[in-house]
Amino acid sequence: MISDETWMERALGWARLAARRGEVPIGAIVVHEDRLLGAAHDGKETFRDPTAHAEVLAIREASNRIGDWRIEGSTLYVTLEPCPMCAGAIIHSRIARVVYGASNVRWGCCSGDLNLLAVSKFNHQVEVVSGVLADEAAQLLKETFRAYRQRDAVKPGN
Repeated sequence: MISDETWMERALGWARLAARRGEVPIGAIVVHEDRLLGAAHDGKETFRDPTAHAEVLAIREASNRIGDWRIEGSTLYVTLEPCPMCAGAIIHSRIARVVYGASNVRWGCCSGDLNLLAVSKFNHQVEVVSGVLADEAAQLLKETFRAYRQRDAVKPGN
């Protein structure tokens, strides 16, 4: 069985690709029984779509690959703690487990005060594992946003 760290490293690869493409460096993959079903990075800029988060795009690819919107028994690996929209997609797609890297203090809702994946009213419960390669994921976000700020500071008119 492939470790959570190994799969998270793959998700980080997608996050690095996102950064090179001018997207927020977040990567996500969906795995079932050590088989990769879907992989993506954030695509909001590319698609001009506020719902084009890495998690949603990876879930969409996995659903298409298996031919069902239910991805039961699968694990979603994502480099940053999912937001409320992505948590909803995780619940609706019946993903069994979410493993994330860095915590998302502004929008995260899989731990702490706002844990949508633990709400007992929902008909589906999700196991959450946090902090897998968190330092690497957080560092990538910091470096990317630092580079964006430096780039924007040297634009004409600033």
